[in-house]
Amino acid sequence: MGGNVAAQHDAVPLLGVRGLTKIFGSLTACDHIDLTIAKGEVHALLGENGAGKSTLVKMLFGSLEPHSGDILWNGEPVRITSPGVAKTLGIGMVFQHFSLFEALTAAENIALSLDDGSPISTIAAKARALSYSYGLPLDPDSLVGDLSVGERQRIEIIRCLLQTPQLIILDEPTSVLTPQEANRLFETLERLRSEGKSILYISHRLEEVKRLCDRATVLRHGKVVGHCNPREETASSLARMMVGNEVKAVVREPAEGVETAAVLLEIRKLSRKPATPFSVPLKDIDLDVRAGEVIGIAGVAGNGQGEFFEAISGEVQQPDAASVRIRGKDAGKLSITGRRLLGAAFVPEERLGHGAAPGMKLSENLLLSRHATDARSFLGSGGTIKSAVISGAAQRIIQAMDVRKSAPDPEAASLSGGNLQKFIVGRELDRKPTVMVVNQPTWGVDAGAAAHIRQALIELARSGSAVLVISQDLDELFEISDAIAVMHHGQLSKPLPIAEADFETIGLLMGGAEPGRTEHPLEPA
Repeated sequence: MGGNVAAQHDAVPLLGVRGLTKIFGSLTACDHIDLTIAKGEVHALLGENGAGKSTLVKMLFGSLEPHSGDILWNGEPVRITSPGVAKTLGIGMVFQHFSLFEALTAAENIALSLDDGSPISTIAAKARALSYSYGLPLDPDSLVGDLSVGERQRIEIIRCLLQTPQLIILDEPTSVLTPQEANRLFETLERLRSEGKSILYISHRLEEVKRLCDRATVLRHGKVVGHCNPREETASSLARMMVGNEVKAVVREPAEGVETAAVLLEIRKLSRKPATPFSVPLKDIDLDVRAGEVIGIAGVAGNGQGEFFEAISGEVQQPDAASVRIRGKDAGKLSITGRRLLGAAFVPEERLGHGAAPGMKLSENLLLSRHATDARSFLGSGGTIKSAVISGAAQRIIQAMDVRKSAPDPEAASLSGGNLQKFIVGRELDRKPTVMVVNQPTWGVDAGAAAHIRQALIELARSGSAVLVISQDLDELFEISDAIAVMHHGQLSKPLPIAEADFETIGLLMGGAEPGRTEHPLEPA
């Protein structure tokens, strides 16, 4: 298909962007950006966190208006003042974070975004036919709350395709998929390209960019720093273009003596009933994490990972105190603070609102999470707050994690998602905890920052801590883990040593196969 796209560059592009600029206060988020997308092209948009990618696509989709510059659609200048205008033009978008109502059916969710007033039965029939036509089978009558994350993504894609877009913007589309589901998505995107539809593809997974995309535009600090054919680049050269220098490779030396090391985090017969109609029950989970090792937990989102994290972190206490033990002490009935005082640290999946209070400054968020563990240094006599000490600690974390910000001590909500993630992970690493539990450590984080976080987790383990990483990114887990276990429908497989693991085996376990089975247990999608 690459030759076809090259030939079309002499024709009028489907989308043209000239000098597009967006300013927030003293920050120029997008600075005179130029790019073109041809008809039938898959175009990658690459850049670090805070590079301007989200701001740019929000302007293209009408969620933000530019301060200056032009957007051309089929060669004609247009003003995209709302998502409704974008959809009318023929621009559709599938966001990284889904906007679906769990208590409604797939068809009802789709109907909410359509303006044709068709009956639900008609919309359901169209959705079913379109989903099977594109190899993304979907039951329109199923409740969203009962669906896996991969199936929910199908709803978003089918909802977008029913609006017959000419340009589809996809933001991190494979972050919640198994390898097998990602391959099916790639086949669908290649078919869309063959039909003449264009795709703007945002991803930090550079190998899939090389596989799928015809051209790439690279942003850095709000400016375009290059256009390239990603198939002619390496993942390393693409990462270098994004960050401006060489991205250090993650190094994981073999863990020595782990088999006889102390068990610092022990999970025994951990079960939990569903708290809501859409929660996943946990069933007799056993796991040991020893000093010096990183254990990875793989699984498609929505299989109990969130409930597992809540049980370990103390957000939800357990009836049996011995179901969670930290450094040899029963912790199942302790609060988050009680578990932190035993030397544990926790990074939740949702950073804004869960990992950090949006309207509070970074230093204030640091005090909120560490007021008990760092009481001697952060608090004076009578509970007075040592603001200078806390601000100094916040700046130390900001510098260590290279957090990009627009003010010395900004509110958490003002940071890009990736930069806030760097701060939250750094806030916990700074404590040098004995036990570290992290849910999605690098979700939405650029290549350079992801490598930094992953290396820091490995080094924490090698210093004698126990590290448990829950992640949907198999590349990440294979890079940092000494063993990988898989969560499926609230059950956890035994950890498989990394030397014995491969993508196919872990992917099948993620899809529900029993250990030792070679065939996939699910219907082909």
